[in-house]
Amino acid sequence: MRNVLVLSAMVALSGTAFAHDHSEPYLTHAVFFDLNEDDPASVQALIDGCYEYLAPHDGIVYFSAGARHKDYQRDVNDLDFDVALTIVFENTAAQDAYQVTEPHLKFIEEFNGNWESVRVFDSLAPASK
Repeated sequence: MRNVLVLSAMVALSGTAFAHDHSEPYLTHAVFFDLNEDDPASVQALIDGCYEYLAPHDGIVYFSAGARHKDYQRDVNDLDFDVALTIVFENTAAQDAYQVTEPHLKFIEEFNGNWESVRVFDSLAPASK
C-alpha cells in the first residue's frame, strides 16, 4: 500500500521538485476522505477508484492516493481521515478543467455514499525557475 503524503510533503513538492521549466504556479489539490465504512477493503476500493478515475487526466504533474499511516501517530498528526489524495496540476486552469470531467464526476457518484466527510485543501506551489 502506498504511503500517505502529508501536508509537509506537499511543501517539499513546491518549487524545485519539478524538472521542467514552468512559469505559472502549480495548483496542489489535497483531499482527505473520512469513510463511513473504513475496513481495509473499503479503503482499498477508494484508493483503486482514485487511480482508475482521477489519475489519467491532462494537466496532472503528480498524483498519489493512499491510506492513512495508522501506526504513525505523532502529536501533530491529523488522524481524522482514512484516505488521502494529492494531485499537483500544471495550473489552476488544469484543475478547473479536471473538476467537470466525466471520470471525476463518475468517481464522486460511485464513491460518495461511503464518505463521512471530505476535506479539500487547494494551494499554489511556486513554479520552478
